[in-house]
Amino acid sequence: MKIYWIYILSSKRNGTLYTGVTNDLLRRVYEHKHKLVDGFTKRYHVTQLVYAEEFNDINEAILREKCIKQWKRAWKLKLIEEQNPNWKDLYEDLI
Repeated sequence: MKIYWIYILSSKRNGTLYTGVTNDLLRRVYEHKHKLVDGFTKRYHVTQLVYAEEFNDINEAILREKCIKQWKRAWKLKLIEEQNPNWKDLYEDLI
């Protein structure tokens, strides 16, 4: 069974946020951290994994990502803080 992830990266606590979807969370966050991906996260130094959600269906993951991207910033901050109140970089737990 394949696993898919939606994730939120941050530049710092309450900083710039980025929401994405992937089938390999460890690889994808590594790419963001080492600035291997051109675009928003590289430009704004958004490299800390602060939230992740696991899915078994890619369509559900994509739907959730689109939903979160449309949320107000305050809702995203609440989602992060419910799971990760100290804004710990969760990437360290993956490796």
